[in-house]
Amino acid sequence: MKIFPAIDIKDKKCVRLVKGDFDNKTEYEMSPVEQAGKYKDHGFKNLHIVDLDGALTGDTVNIDIIEEIVGKFDLKIEIGGGVRNFESIQKYTDAGVEKVILGSAAIKDKNFLKEACQKFPDKIALGLDAKHGYLSVSGWKVNSNLKTLEFLKDVNDYGASRLIYTDINRDGMKLRPNFEETENVANNSNCPVIISGGVSSVDDIKKAKELGNKNIEGIIVGKAIYDGDIKLDELAREIDA
Repeated sequence: MKIFPAIDIKDKKCVRLVKGDFDNKTEYEMSPVEQAGKYKDHGFKNLHIVDLDGALTGDTVNIDIIEEIVGKFDLKIEIGGGVRNFESIQKYTDAGVEKVILGSAAIKDKNFLKEACQKFPDKIALGLDAKHGYLSVSGWKVNSNLKTLEFLKDVNDYGASRLIYTDINRDGMKLRPNFEETENVANNSNCPVIISGGVSSVDDIKKAKELGNKNIEGIIVGKAIYDGDIKLDELAREIDA
C-alpha cells in the first residue's frame, strides 16, 4: 500500500481546503519544498501534489516549485490541478514527475483523455472526484450529471495508468475515506486505484490495507498531517508495513 502525503500549493504556500472550497482554506507556514523535504526525511517515496493556482488558471503556475522538489528529492510525484492540454502534460513530464493527473478536462472531453494516454503512456492518472455517485468538475463547483461508474466504463480501455478516487464530501473533513465506494470503483477499474479524501488517523491506513483489494494501490493523506492528527513518525511506520 503506497502512502501519498499531500501538498496543495496556493500562492507558493502549502494550504488545505475543505471540500475543495477556496473560501475555506488554511495556510501553513512550511513552504512546499520544505514540506516535501520533511516527507523525504521520514522515508516516504511517493508524493501527491495539487497546484491550486493551476486549477484556477489552467496553467502550470508552480512548475518552478515542482522542478525544485524533483531536483532535490528522489520522490515519485503525481501532480494535478488545471491540466487542460498536452503542453502542460509535457512540461510536467519534462520536469520529472511520475504521473500527471487529469480531472475536469478528461471528464469534459473523453477524447483528450484518450489521446493523452496514447501520447504519454504510463504517465496519465485519471482523477475522479465524486459527490453522491456523480462526478464533479471545475474545481468541484459543477455537477457533471455523469455517474462515476458509467463514466469509468466508457474510458476503462483508454490506457490510464492510475485512478484517483475522491469522495468530495469527505475531503478535508477527516471523516474517514469512503472505503465502500472506493472498493466499488476499484472492482470496476482496469487500472490501480488510489483512495483519497477523509483520512483522519493511521487507523484509516490500516483499514485500507485490511481491505485486501489488490486493485487498490495506495492512499492519500493530507489535512490530518497538517493539523497534527497524524504524526509523520507514526505514518512512516506504515510504509511497506
